[in-house]
Amino acid sequence: MKRFVSWLQQQENRMFLWINKRMRRTYLDRFFNMITHLGGATFTVTAALCLSLFGHDSWRLAGMQSCIALAVSHVPVALFKKNYPRLRPYLVLKDTNTYKNPLTDHSFPSGHTTAIFSITIPLFYANAWLGTILLPVASLVGISRMYLGLHYPSDCLVGCIIGTAAAFGAVVLFT
Repeated sequence: MKRFVSWLQQQENRMFLWINKRMRRTYLDRFFNMITHLGGATFTVTAALCLSLFGHDSWRLAGMQSCIALAVSHVPVALFKKNYPRLRPYLVLKDTNTYKNPLTDHSFPSGHTTAIFSITIPLFYANAWLGTILLPVASLVGISRMYLGLHYPSDCLVGCIIGTAAAFGAVVLFT
C-alpha cells in the first residue's frame, strides 16, 4: 500500500509540475492571475449575495442556493485544512513557480475551487446554456491554483467535489 501511495504522489507531482512549469507562458501568467480571483471569497460571496438579493425568479433562487452551498461547503474545507496539514506545493517542490503573496496555510482542499463550484452548479441549474460556459471557467479556476503553485491536483479535485456536492444538496433542498 505504501508503494501505491508513493506512486500516486509521484504522479500528482508530475501533473502539478507540468501545469506549473511546462505550461508557463507570459499571457497565461496574466490570465491565470486574473481568473483565480473568480474563486476567491470577494467574488463568490458578492456574486451569490447579489443574485439572491437582486435577482428575479430562478436567478434569485440560484443566488440563495449558491449562498447556502458556499456556507455549507466551507465547513469540510475548514475541517480538512485543520486536520490534514498538507504543505502547499511551492513549500515542498523545488523551483515551483509562485506569484506575489503566496498563501502559507494548508493546501488541502482548494477553497477557491470549492467556492467557484459552489456557485456554478446552482447557476447551471438556473440556465443550462450559461452552465456550459461557467463549468469550463470553474475548471480553469482550479487549474489556475496549480499554475500559481498553490495547490496540488488532488486539492483542486477534492475542492471541486465538495463544492459540487454542497451545490447539488442546496439545489435539491430548495427546488
